[in-house]
Amino acid sequence: METLPCTSMESAIGPLFLAASGRGLVALEFDVRLPGQQSIRPNPRHLREEKKGFTFEDSAKVMLPYVNEIIEYFARKRREFSFPLDLRGTEFQLACWRALLAIPYGETRSYADIARAVGKPNAFRAVGMANNRNPIAIVVPCHRVIASDGGLCGYGGGLEVKRKLLELEGAVSGMLAA
Repeated sequence: METLPCTSMESAIGPLFLAASGRGLVALEFDVRLPGQQSIRPNPRHLREEKKGFTFEDSAKVMLPYVNEIIEYFARKRREFSFPLDLRGTEFQLACWRALLAIPYGETRSYADIARAVGKPNAFRAVGMANNRNPIAIVVPCHRVIASDGGLCGYGGGLEVKRKLLELEGAVSGMLAA
């Protein structure tokens, strides 16, 4: 059983939950989960569907470096995060998440762009599912992925949160501003 230090914090888009391992940030989740949204944390109603092997230890002190950078991001004082990540997923998911990390602050890409970036040009739906499984919201910026027509679509925190994050980064234009 792996024990992960964790904490919760308030943000401009609502409460966030963060957990880390000795290798880096493992999870940054919206505190309120939408139906079907993946989570590292157990949900008493769906224990069999949740990830096994974790216990959590509330530790604001250990999590402070992560929290400080998230606060700086929301204050528009940080465009890139310097802390390490401990991404855990399939080979395809990891490739997709690395492609997301390459999207610059304030820019967007389409699901098709990400599919091409990972060498699977027809896998845009699979890219969408990898984004849905992204365990480190905001830092692994799946909010920067939009539909090919420039519109907002699919986001674990909800489309309004996606819009707010893109507005914060100055990436809103055309259909996004509608």
